[in-house]
Amino acid sequence: MDPHLTYPPDNDLRRLLRFEPHSGAIWLGERRMVLLHTAALTALRHDLITSVGKDHARRLLTRMGYACGLHDAGFAAKTRGKKTLEDMFLVGPQLHMLEGAARVTPVRLEMDAAAGRFEGVFRWDDSWEAHAHRLQYGVVDEPACWTLLGYASGYTSAFMGRLILFKEIRCSACGDDHCLIEGRPIDDWPDGDAHRQYFEDDSLLEKMAALSQQVEALKNTLEPAESGGMLVGASAGFQRAHDLMRRAAATQVTVLLTGETGVGKERFARALHEHSERAAGPFVAVNCAALPAELIEAELLGVEKGAFTGAHAARAGRFERAEGGTLFLDEVGDLPLPAQAKLLRVLQEGEIERLGSESARKVNVRLVAATNVNLEAAVERGQFRRDLFYRLNVYPICIPPLRERSSDIEPLARHLLARFTALHQKRLGGFSDRALQALARHSWPGNVRELENLVERGVILAAQGGVIEAEHLFPNQSEPVQDGIDPQGRLARRAPEDELRLCEQVLDAGVPIETLEAQVLALAVERSRGNLAGAARMLGLSRAQLAYRLKRAQSPEPE
Repeated sequence: MDPHLTYPPDNDLRRLLRFEPHSGAIWLGERRMVLLHTAALTALRHDLITSVGKDHARRLLTRMGYACGLHDAGFAAKTRGKKTLEDMFLVGPQLHMLEGAARVTPVRLEMDAAAGRFEGVFRWDDSWEAHAHRLQYGVVDEPACWTLLGYASGYTSAFMGRLILFKEIRCSACGDDHCLIEGRPIDDWPDGDAHRQYFEDDSLLEKMAALSQQVEALKNTLEPAESGGMLVGASAGFQRAHDLMRRAAATQVTVLLTGETGVGKERFARALHEHSERAAGPFVAVNCAALPAELIEAELLGVEKGAFTGAHAARAGRFERAEGGTLFLDEVGDLPLPAQAKLLRVLQEGEIERLGSESARKVNVRLVAATNVNLEAAVERGQFRRDLFYRLNVYPICIPPLRERSSDIEPLARHLLARFTALHQKRLGGFSDRALQALARHSWPGNVRELENLVERGVILAAQGGVIEAEHLFPNQSEPVQDGIDPQGRLARRAPEDELRLCEQVLDAGVPIETLEAQVLALAVERSRGNLAGAARMLGLSRAQLAYRLKRAQSPEPE
């Protein structure tokens, strides 16, 4: 090993590897991992070689390793962004060992990221891939660590911003006692072009994928009749509501949409309009809760010139503007009783009378109402007219909250991702596994509207070409305590990052633990203004435990 090349401590990397026995998941940073038997990977290699031939099998396995290397490269700057360039790069070999690929020893490393210059030689001992290949085929004539070479090439290429090709100079599958790899820019290899098939440039494919996302987002905007706008979901509750909406669309029945705030009642109303015979007519939405009580009648029914001070011209109301189409009354449960009486008359007679007018006007409008309150309970409290309730409740559709449609969360999130990447001109690789888990576990008090806001925030915060991480969606979410790996490779309880940083600061400060404890106890008592019970609660102790510790701090035992 080059004497100037030494690995930095790998505590920062071991913290990335976390175990969640209760959920059956293993995490490396934001990405979910899985432990596989090398025997299973050996069988996969053999099946690939047998079914598609050695060249195609090599390309597939190299590309798989290349993708793994690209992912791990994302941890380098995030984990050691404040370290030296060399320490940042050595994240790759250290992760390679942590993941069980081989024991990696740097032999030579010369790199200049700004100039794109790289030359590296590394020794691999106990390569799982060389061992597996040799067990299956015996000693062979050509190097066989295809997946591991792909990993090294992918990691280094992402790190350097250009394609770096690693080749195996020695391989234990060929009878050597260890493997030796060398990497440099692909153009610096005389036979580099022959290896490009294993590392084809995907930039065109990425651009095509980004364009495809933009086209899909535009289709969702321009063709709501086919897609139902934002109506995405396959859960049983959603499908029941969607089926009821489609059946009502073919009729002229008054529809009452119920459900919690943010479940998408207006989107259901728009989809109902677009699927109906009135689709060519206007869709007019009114938020009844946002209108002042004294203006509701004028807004809904319209006014004649001079009807009241300030009415300098006649103005059509929302019913007239929706002629031949659909009028959507959102939060109808917030209408005051006088306005409820006016609305009931319109529904009964099919005509409106402008404020200040002495004649009625016929209107041809399909009414869709929505509310997040229990109208039956409001009727019993005298806050909503019983006769109006029966008029509106002809065809109720209850839209389930997002927490009851957990299987719809990921499809909805991906649908929103396509929409917002096009809107904000971002090219992203989707959601990390940890982000998808965080979405699945969230309680969604704000329903689909909350999901929409979170995904848009994630798109804005994520780096161009990267993925949306859990921290982009939930920036203030505390990190759960999980199992990790200690320096001896054993499972150990892993504290959250903020607690670890605090412990490191304490150690760096060199404050004796007895002094630190006494200072913390005194501060808790001070903050609670001498109330020992309150100070004990701050510290997670009983009052008796706190009193004992205070006494011990004030009268330390003699050495």
